[in-house]
Amino acid sequence: MVHFGFFCIAMTEKLNPLKGMHLDAVNLAARRGEDLIFQDISFRLESGEALVLTGKNGSGKSTLLRVVAGLLRPDTGTVALTDSDGDAQRRVGEVSHYLGHRNAMKSELTVAENLIFWRDFLCNGNINAALSIEEAAAAVGLPGITHLPFGYLSAGQQRRFAFAKLLVAYRPIWLLDEPTAALDASADALFAALIETHRQTGGIVIAATHQPLGLAEAGELRMTGFSGGDMGAWG
Repeated sequence: MVHFGFFCIAMTEKLNPLKGMHLDAVNLAARRGEDLIFQDISFRLESGEALVLTGKNGSGKSTLLRVVAGLLRPDTGTVALTDSDGDAQRRVGEVSHYLGHRNAMKSELTVAENLIFWRDFLCNGNINAALSIEEAAAAVGLPGITHLPFGYLSAGQQRRFAFAKLLVAYRPIWLLDEPTAALDASADALFAALIETHRQTGGIVIAATHQPLGLAEAGELRMTGFSGGDMGAWG
């Protein structure tokens, strides 16, 4: 089992994180059609911090993640990433990984072919700040099977390799929508360790979930639908 220690060592050697950055969401509101999903959502996350979004189905967790990722335009409010010198960075979506409910992998392609595509599409040429395909496979606990078609794998294996996309192309912000769906308890622990390693190297994480992810000292934002959300404590 090489994934926990291996990933931590590899990323420590390769990564030069964006130290001192902070992500600010201010007075966000979003609609689905004519319906207001949430309003008055604000938070700030510094390097190494995590925010867990909780709440019942339809409360706006996935919508908020998509707004932060730049996939949906907010009805009101702004999302901005700022470095330690106070300078605005590129649009948040350009420095973020978004892992949605769907794995976004082609069933007929091999795992390696899928990961190579996402590496080339997402890395912006910064290959040295990421893991190789086989290193990423080992990090998610599935070494030696990247030659298999993605559609041949079990649902749990597919989810693990979907997470491996985050490891083959470095981006400092991880936006995760139910990241442990279809996973067993051992995989839950593996993902929690990978997320914590990303935080330790300066990364920021926002995750929507219906169950605790085991993240240390993570904030909680309870989404309540059109009334907005309530900040709480988690971990």
